[in-house]
Amino acid sequence: MPEPSGKIRPQIGVFDLGMIVISLVIGIGIFRTPAIVAKQAGSPEIFFSAWIAGGVVSLIGAFVFAEIGSRHHFPGGFYKMISTAFHPLYAFMINWVIVLTYGAGMAGVALIGSEYLNPLLPDFARDQKGILVTAIVTLLFFYVVNMLGIKSGSRTQNILSSVKILMMLALCTGIFYSNTSNDVVTVTPELSGGNWLSAFGASLIAVFYTFGGYQQTLNFGADIKDPVRNTPRGIFLGMFLILALYLALNYTYYNVLGYEGLSNSSLIAADAANVLFGPSGKIFFSLAIFCSVLGFINATMLSLPRVYYALADDHILPQIFKKVNERTQVQEFALTFLIVTTLLSLWVLDTFEQIVNYVMSVDGIALASAAATLFVFRKRAGKNDSHQGFKVWGYPYLPGLFVLFLLITAINVIVTDPSSAIVGWALFLGGAPLYYILQWLGKRK
Repeated sequence: MPEPSGKIRPQIGVFDLGMIVISLVIGIGIFRTPAIVAKQAGSPEIFFSAWIAGGVVSLIGAFVFAEIGSRHHFPGGFYKMISTAFHPLYAFMINWVIVLTYGAGMAGVALIGSEYLNPLLPDFARDQKGILVTAIVTLLFFYVVNMLGIKSGSRTQNILSSVKILMMLALCTGIFYSNTSNDVVTVTPELSGGNWLSAFGASLIAVFYTFGGYQQTLNFGADIKDPVRNTPRGIFLGMFLILALYLALNYTYYNVLGYEGLSNSSLIAADAANVLFGPSGKIFFSLAIFCSVLGFINATMLSLPRVYYALADDHILPQIFKKVNERTQVQEFALTFLIVTTLLSLWVLDTFEQIVNYVMSVDGIALASAAATLFVFRKRAGKNDSHQGFKVWGYPYLPGLFVLFLLITAINVIVTDPSSAIVGWALFLGGAPLYYILQWLGKRK
């Protein structure tokens, strides 16, 4: 068997990257968070306003990260960008929390996928314990799949993402549904101006969570063929398709279930499929959504070990995190560490809503910091900027707007769910002493 090394060979093309973007963004959120957004919004107007605003801002973010990825392409780029632009300490504090919170997010996705799958299993597997067991088995299965190799993982990703897109397109036929049922009620509560703004801000938390993930494509900088051209193309391919699918799906949920039904449904996609296609449709979409879960888990397991690579490359983590199997291109120790932390998250966080706020409490600051690196890189390049790749339009105003929205979202998390935010921020601040401890241990070797 070939010995592990630190060398990564480019193996990912435009289509591969686009499919990775789709699965990093479309996990389980769009099949669950619309109900959370509807409850926070209180009215269809605020509900759709939040999704449109979130989509527009996320597209701006895609443009920003497309330029960053085009300019700099390293393994674990999300860490490297912040470290290069600001300071390794700050980059470590952000990225070690991201690794943990994205592991928690992956655990949350596995839980919700199991909630869709387990009602189709025998009675003994339908309780909370059965759902937990299914989530654990799912995570372990994809741990094994990703240990087989980065190329086979990306091919699996293409298949899972294609199935996901076709499934969502089928469900989007609900936009043409003519609702004549008396059981479906649409409500539009009256809200004052202050309450409208508060509801809109709270709604954006789950919306941004559902659109998030595309920034993690920076971690594949060393894996992408011709990254200057292909990084922007892959991000745009994925994000434009995601925006269209999200808006169409949310209108489908509203059109088929009504606003009250949308607000009170915990398994929205399956309930909408049941109305559109009958019981057999509900079964089919429950299975299809579980396939979507598999795609997100696979993409996350492809992405996060590259962050460990960058941290080890800066001698913050032990060098074993950087070791890559020459044949499979897999960081075997890093992937094992990731699955252990993810499984531990299942025992600490047992609800999807809690995981959303736990992740978003720090993720907004992390995204804002990563996007702000563009200002630093442009300033360092000066007037004679020689970069020939993609450049974001409307600079510096559009990137500034994107950063501002992210900061507002982070503040909203603290206001609406301070207990979950405390967990995220405690981990963030705890990263400072951990950074120096790891540095000290590294110097003793």
